[in-house]
Amino acid sequence: MVIPVYQGEQHLRAVVDELTPYTKPFTTPGGATARIGEIVLVDDNGPDDSPSVMRALADEHSWVRVVWLSRNFGQHAATLAGMSSTGGDWIVTMDEDGQQDPGDIGGMLDTALREQASVVYGAPVNEAPHGALRNGASRTAKWLIAKIGGTPEVTMYNSFRLVLGEVGRSVAAYSGAGIYLDVALGWVARNAATSPVTLRDEGDRVSGYRFRSLLSHFWRMVVTSGTRGLRLVSVLGALLAALGVTVAVVLVIAKLAGSDVQAGWTSLITVVLLTSGAILFALGVLAEYLGTAVNMAMGRPAYLVVGDPADGPLGRAEVVSQRTDEREGEVGPTP
Repeated sequence: MVIPVYQGEQHLRAVVDELTPYTKPFTTPGGATARIGEIVLVDDNGPDDSPSVMRALADEHSWVRVVWLSRNFGQHAATLAGMSSTGGDWIVTMDEDGQQDPGDIGGMLDTALREQASVVYGAPVNEAPHGALRNGASRTAKWLIAKIGGTPEVTMYNSFRLVLGEVGRSVAAYSGAGIYLDVALGWVARNAATSPVTLRDEGDRVSGYRFRSLLSHFWRMVVTSGTRGLRLVSVLGALLAALGVTVAVVLVIAKLAGSDVQAGWTSLITVVLLTSGAILFALGVLAEYLGTAVNMAMGRPAYLVVGDPADGPLGRAEVVSQRTDEREGEVGPTP
């Protein structure tokens, strides 16, 4: 369990108390046995007195550890730092504000085992308590990136996630500065899935995200989501060049046919279209090289070696599959 902490003074203790029962073996809805072996709190240098709360929790519970960052690096960097410090089969990431329900973790684990997914995101069944404007902007931003960036899985992204341990720790090791965590997971995760979760109200906690930080968050997702947007520049350049040639041919034919073509306009529009197309195409080619350099700077790996899935956490899906089959065969209400 990894919890990045920025403003957790008022809510963090309640979150840890709620997680405490799950540090003992429990049974998921699908019949699998699980246990939270450790809770890693990552201090992201917020403006409140969260460090005192984290120190107290670490003193009270042997399964609570604190990772101290030198300054505020942001939620994704803090989450990566926490993931690199874990040692379990699975890593669950969640916020410190109590909005996410630990009771949903069992269902997420069942989904991972049933669908053999390396990453499972919580899919809220209710509207996030952020206001209609922010929720609408979030949906629109994800839709744009999914369509333009060619990353349809962006609509799954959520800070409440279950990640295969060796995948999460590897991502934390190779990711460069400024990387969007979920994009990095998508580079190497064999399969991603979603599991229904219920969001709870944040209470009196004021969100640390302002318009500027949300815009920066969105732009980092755009930059790291792929080079498909860069290719659009080349395509646009080629289309403009083709349009220039087409216009030139049409105007020449019109002139030969005796139509009145304004003097100078033909050559001007042809030159503008052709040169604009050539410039944009050249920029697109350069952007491709830049995109390759950016991927290298972000730490995108050529491959990731993992253990035999049948010998790891994903090889323990028999109970969940059997329980699912039993439910599908039931008639009437489940006892």
